[in-house]
Amino acid sequence: MEIRNNLSEKRQFKFCTNQVAIILLTLLTAGIHGIVLNIQMQTIDPLFTLNALGYLALLAALYLPLPIAKDNRPLVRWIFIGYTVLTVLVWVAIGDKSWPGDALGYITKLIEVFLILLLWLEGRTSSS
Repeated sequence: MEIRNNLSEKRQFKFCTNQVAIILLTLLTAGIHGIVLNIQMQTIDPLFTLNALGYLALLAALYLPLPIAKDNRPLVRWIFIGYTVLTVLVWVAIGDKSWPGDALGYITKLIEVFLILLLWLEGRTSSS
């Protein structure tokens, strides 16, 4: 009878440059929404905080071995893209677009557009 040590069978996670960029951009936009904007407003804004938590949850669903998401990575990626597009559209509809007063809003939207592009590219490369 053979006994295996589960610790010796660790899974190795290897991230490509695109995935590292997705992780960094997501953490950056989540940090802006969840920390920086709340500090600027001197209060905890529920919408910005929930937006940040949504980004972190989608990032976890995309890359962590969560049972509910691990077999549905393409769906999670499309939800992530849709969530990011929705964030940009809500800012376009109701966000402060003054310049240079809301330069952070423009910078954050630029980050989110790059995030959308990288998620889309990752989806194309993982499906081919």
